[in-house]
Amino acid sequence: MLNYSDRFYERQFITGKSVHHNLISQIEHILNEYFDLEKPLQNGLPTVDFIARQLNVSAHYLSDLLRSIIGQNAQQYVHSKLIEKAKEYLAPTNLSVSEIAYQLGVFSRHPFE
Repeated sequence: MLNYSDRFYERQFITGKSVHHNLISQIEHILNEYFDLEKPLQNGLPTVDFIARQLNVSAHYLSDLLRSIIGQNAQQYVHSKLIEKAKEYLAPTNLSVSEIAYQLGVFSRHPFE
């Protein structure tokens, strides 16, 4: 029974590719909105749990889904988006790397709280 359940779980990633690509565009939208609204200054980096809640799926399912589609788990995907945003901020500005890292939520406002 467990083997059957495991096969069924894995098969859903193969059979629903078009639906899953829509989910990726939703993740992109969530992350872009998060950074555009400067939420990292208030809340820090976006977490996998935050994204999963926005999509009404579990964090584990989200990671499995991303791993099956793009070869990265959810945490790796968030980090790659963070790096992309940092590159966007670095190009047209005179801000230092640490200032950009602070804006993106890499450093907490109060590190000792």
